[in-house]
Amino acid sequence: MHRRSLLKLAAISLASSVALSGGAIAADTVKIGAVAPKTGPLAGGAAVTQWPNVELWVKQVNDRGGLRVDGTQKMIELIEYDDKTNPAEHIKAAQRLATQDEVDFIVAPYGTGFNIAAAPIYAKYGYPMIAVSAITDKIGELTDRYPNLFFTLGSTTAFVEGVRDVLVEMRDAGTIGNKIAMVNVADAFGIELADVARPKLKEAGFEIVYDKSYPLGTPDLSPVMKGAKASEPDAFVAWSYPPDTFGLTEQAIIEDLDVKAFYTAVATSFPAYSGAFGPKINNVLGAGGTNPDDPATAAWRKAHEDITGKVPDYWASANTYAALQILEQAIEGVGSTDREAVTQYIKDNSFDTVMGEITFDGQNSAKFWSVGQWQDGVFRGVKGSNVDGAADVRAKDGWN
Repeated sequence: MHRRSLLKLAAISLASSVALSGGAIAADTVKIGAVAPKTGPLAGGAAVTQWPNVELWVKQVNDRGGLRVDGTQKMIELIEYDDKTNPAEHIKAAQRLATQDEVDFIVAPYGTGFNIAAAPIYAKYGYPMIAVSAITDKIGELTDRYPNLFFTLGSTTAFVEGVRDVLVEMRDAGTIGNKIAMVNVADAFGIELADVARPKLKEAGFEIVYDKSYPLGTPDLSPVMKGAKASEPDAFVAWSYPPDTFGLTEQAIIEDLDVKAFYTAVATSFPAYSGAFGPKINNVLGAGGTNPDDPATAAWRKAHEDITGKVPDYWASANTYAALQILEQAIEGVGSTDREAVTQYIKDNSFDTVMGEITFDGQNSAKFWSVGQWQDGVFRGVKGSNVDGAADVRAKDGWN
């Protein structure tokens, strides 16, 4: 019995030691939370744009010895949750990160609707929220309401104007006529873009001969594309999310929608898009873009592939990584995890990122790509704001 008592005491002593050690380890880390889809309709997009860049950034920062906070280096402890492409699940997970996990910072959500829906909970706990995959014309209204919220992809109007300007250039060159078939995914992203596009395109002298919306996650998009083809357009524009970007393109190939300007939005820049359709997508237009010839971009792309084993997309991946660089520089600039001080630092300073120097004016960055195009196996930016290296737009010549 005496021996068993000694063993019990030893076990209690060891458990206490481990608990104290765990507390010491926790005190020496900066906790970062991340909530985004791992399942549901937007999981594929987040798996390309969001999660690998979080993984890359955490690995690189920890390999450098961690974040310099309170006069010492602290490793990042990452806590992840799947929001299942459900805004309510996202808000629940963010609440848990704040109140139970007590994380120091949270990575902004994936998707326009999720950023808008979750903004109140991030603001409630004072987390700086650098939205990297949100496009809206409510930037002024939202940043007035939420002083912790920052935007990096531009407004809905700027996004639409990029597409409009490309179409105007092609029409002026005699490449296309005035007839446009336009479709959109029926969520915050697609609805707002379509609402802005209708008057913008009409003001530019275009005729929208087909205008159709469809629910997120629609499994069969053949009726949408059949309707678009029947309208005999000169150009096709889709304000689409990843699942439907693939589905619409597949149906365009099946139906042989032969237009000189074919545009789909989110996921057009994904490597998997090229992998799925190969050379058929040459000269397809899409959302975003990048300058792959820029040395900083090339170095980041190589590190992304080397560390995560995945090829980044040619648009919001860079913005996601840039936002994490901004967070890192702000934390180290303040020298603490004081969220209010870090938020103010982001407002007051410029940041050296993979996108170049980024400064927020009214909590909004004016540096972004709006339109890109697949050209000989690379998705190059052709329109943007305060970016360098835009390529000339080409006409699409069939699907073969």
